[in-house]
Amino acid sequence: MSEGFDDTIHAPHRLRICAFLDATTSTEFGVLRDVLGVADSVLSKHLKVLQDAGHVEISKPTGRGRVKTWVSLTPGGKQAYHRHVAALRALIDSPGPAGHPAG
Repeated sequence: MSEGFDDTIHAPHRLRICAFLDATTSTEFGVLRDVLGVADSVLSKHLKVLQDAGHVEISKPTGRGRVKTWVSLTPGGKQAYHRHVAALRALIDSPGPAGHPAG
């Protein structure tokens, strides 16, 4: 498609995950699940795809009480997300055929 467009990020849930994580340092798995309104298994699947691409880091710090899973964008994931958003904006702002606005 266009430079900067990232098929891994583009899937709707993964795009929303990246957008939310971009606004935070890290987020607890349950909060992210609730924001997206999806089941644990759905979120886990999308996070695995993003993790395999190097876009997110998942950690389970040990300590007192229940172990929680924390998710954050990696520096590369943050860059990829910003490039993807820029590519989407360029696509939206680009003129359609014969110099007419798309739409």
